[in-house]
Amino acid sequence: MRRMPCILRLMIALLIFAPPVASEEPPSAAAEVATQVREWRQAHEESILAEFAELLRIPNVASDKAGIRRNATHIISRFAARGIQAELLEVEGSNPVVFAERQTPGAEITVMIYIHYDGQPVNPEDWASDPWTPVLRTDTVENGGSMVPMNPPFDPEWRIFARSAGDDKAPVIALLAALDALEAHGHEPSVNLKLFLEGEEEAGSPHLQQMMTAHRERLSSDLWLFCDGPVHQTRRWQLVYGVRGSTGFQLTVYGANRPLHSGHYGNWAPNPIVRLTHLVDSIRDVDGRILIEGYDREVRPPTGAELAAIAASPPVDRRLASEFGIAAAETDDRLERALLRPAINLRGIRSGDVGALSRNSIQPSATASIGLRLVPDQTADYLRRVIEDHIRRQGYFVVHDEPTAEQRAEHSLLAHVEWSETSYPAYRTDMDHPLAGRLARILGELSDGTLVQTPSFGGSLPIYLVDQVLSTPVVILPVANHDNNQHGKDENLRLQNLWDAIEIYAAVLTGLGDS
Repeated sequence: MRRMPCILRLMIALLIFAPPVASEEPPSAAAEVATQVREWRQAHEESILAEFAELLRIPNVASDKAGIRRNATHIISRFAARGIQAELLEVEGSNPVVFAERQTPGAEITVMIYIHYDGQPVNPEDWASDPWTPVLRTDTVENGGSMVPMNPPFDPEWRIFARSAGDDKAPVIALLAALDALEAHGHEPSVNLKLFLEGEEEAGSPHLQQMMTAHRERLSSDLWLFCDGPVHQTRRWQLVYGVRGSTGFQLTVYGANRPLHSGHYGNWAPNPIVRLTHLVDSIRDVDGRILIEGYDREVRPPTGAELAAIAASPPVDRRLASEFGIAAAETDDRLERALLRPAINLRGIRSGDVGALSRNSIQPSATASIGLRLVPDQTADYLRRVIEDHIRRQGYFVVHDEPTAEQRAEHSLLAHVEWSETSYPAYRTDMDHPLAGRLARILGELSDGTLVQTPSFGGSLPIYLVDQVLSTPVVILPVANHDNNQHGKDENLRLQNLWDAIEIYAAVLTGLGDS
């Protein structure tokens, strides 16, 4: 037998004993889209911010009907510039909803994106700069951020300051930029896209149910994406599956029919402030535990998937305690677990004065403003009943109008309970919903597995109406940085949050319709 040549024997040995070459996983379609969109955004940051600033310059307080309409018509013009025809939906007395849709041939899934373009009122004197003149700063005002020109290059840690920069005009601009980037690279969304931009969310959405009912067929879709709220406190991308509900009441207790001299009548005349504080103390303790009998009877317990999602998310309690300057939280539970429980919050107490204005008198009444955060399946009607029953068990006669002189003379313990006219029930989407799972996979991949999935925000949104009127699941896809000062002075948006939102929207629009 002929011997194998040395060179051939060497080659075979190398093939047999050489370590295998690691093959790189090809990037997914969503990752490729995100990369292309990022490159497009980097080349167009100045024009994106200019369009954002133009929208932020239009005052948008919900009660300013003319200003709201200017916002709506401006937004319509921005979509029209992209070839997307938008229109105003209205019902009697409402601010307009900007509605638009873009069909994709062959798409089997329709996604509705919800954004609100109205904002909270402002007190310009509280702001470091005019709230309707957008400016860039290197950091927050509290951290001494200095103003910089709105010219490139832009540091992603810089922030743009204006009312509604974080809540909630940023998603409008991010979505427009995402559509521009996709078109520039020849990508077609894989879903039919509908847009519902509300103009009175900050006023409590008083016409939203009527609006959805009147336009039920046009608003049909497979999934609503609510683009509102802040991302996770760690700056990780976040999907949120629900919100707590909200209602509240004013609680007033009474003493004499006029202020009394505390020297002449102290220790004899009833003191409403003392009575009110003791009554409030019977409702909840200092650890946040609700002491009202039967209060949690309607509460739906969290599912195993919801508890597992919380366990998998990074804890933020120590970080937040340091940021907020507190030594410890009110509860031993981590924040996300606490948000799955109902809460009673004492919003304020009014009676008499303090400091230089304080007087040696016993006030005739004292009022507490009390807010309730609801969880599934609590109802406002049930809570009103058990709360008023609790107040009666403390010996109080309950009235719902300003008490008469006769009632004040007859009842030594008298409580006036005035309930909020509006209330939101809580809502949570099933975390196992197929479209929610598909959305989570896209974002999880783009975030290298760091996506945070949260069962519920602590705040409240009118999400329940989408379920009640349209029978459509809702998932919240937040954009803003958690420290954006929404509703407060010097509201801002960190630029990187805007850049991230553009990539997220592009990836979702192109990936969600792919099975």
